[in-house]
Amino acid sequence: MENEMRTQLRRQAAAHTDHLRDVLRVQEQELKHEFEQDLSEKLSEQEFQFRRLSQEQVDNFTMDINTAYARLRGIEQAVQSHAVAEEEARKAHQLWLSVEALKYSLKTASADLPTVPLGHAVEAIRASCSDSEFAQALTAALPPESLTRGVYSEETLRVRFYAVQKLARRVAMIDETRNSLYQYFLSYLQSLLLFPPQQLKPPVELCPEDTNTFKLLSYASYCIEHGELELAAKFVNQLKGESRRVAQDWLKEARMTLETKQIVDILTAYASAVGIGTTQVQPE
Repeated sequence: MENEMRTQLRRQAAAHTDHLRDVLRVQEQELKHEFEQDLSEKLSEQEFQFRRLSQEQVDNFTMDINTAYARLRGIEQAVQSHAVAEEEARKAHQLWLSVEALKYSLKTASADLPTVPLGHAVEAIRASCSDSEFAQALTAALPPESLTRGVYSEETLRVRFYAVQKLARRVAMIDETRNSLYQYFLSYLQSLLLFPPQQLKPPVELCPEDTNTFKLLSYASYCIEHGELELAAKFVNQLKGESRRVAQDWLKEARMTLETKQIVDILTAYASAVGIGTTQVQPE
């Protein structure tokens, strides 16, 4: 009986031990699962934080790089803008100097050298503004003879006019229908007997009686003395017959001078405008 009880106790003890072992195994598995799950969550959190911090660092670095690049580009653009502005200012100054040289050439005529060729001065202008179609077109519009021979100054034309005026009055009666030697004599005699005013202020509007040779020449003389060469040329252009032929050469020279002076005035205004434009541009 006692042996059976001991055997029974041993069996119960063994069963209890097995039960405890099973319970411990289950608890071990549960604890292990909880530990692994907690570890996985913490690792995931750490990985997330690491990636977030890494991305922030990358973003900050990228922002710093972009900022530095933008500043560098701004500096480069400022330097380029300054260089372009300096180059434009240099060209504008060179253009102004070239135009002034051209204007000086128009004023350097003398008794020994009544005209000065403008070719060199014009070439300097073309070289200083080779990229300006407007300036190139203006220089191309200059009379070719002004480049090779030059043009007469207004003072020279004024002096020459009085010789033309005297001769034109002598042949005032000569035209296509009256051109005999006798008519020449009568015309010359008329110029000696008549004493029209040397100068006469032109009216606002010309009447038919104002278009005779003597009045037209007096109007032209008045205009020349008052610095109105263009208006004087218009009156001379209305002459007819032999008087017009006598004045034709003077009229041609006056037109050439007027055309050249007009183009030079436009070039002067253009050079001044370009110069003002370059001085107003301030590089950033």
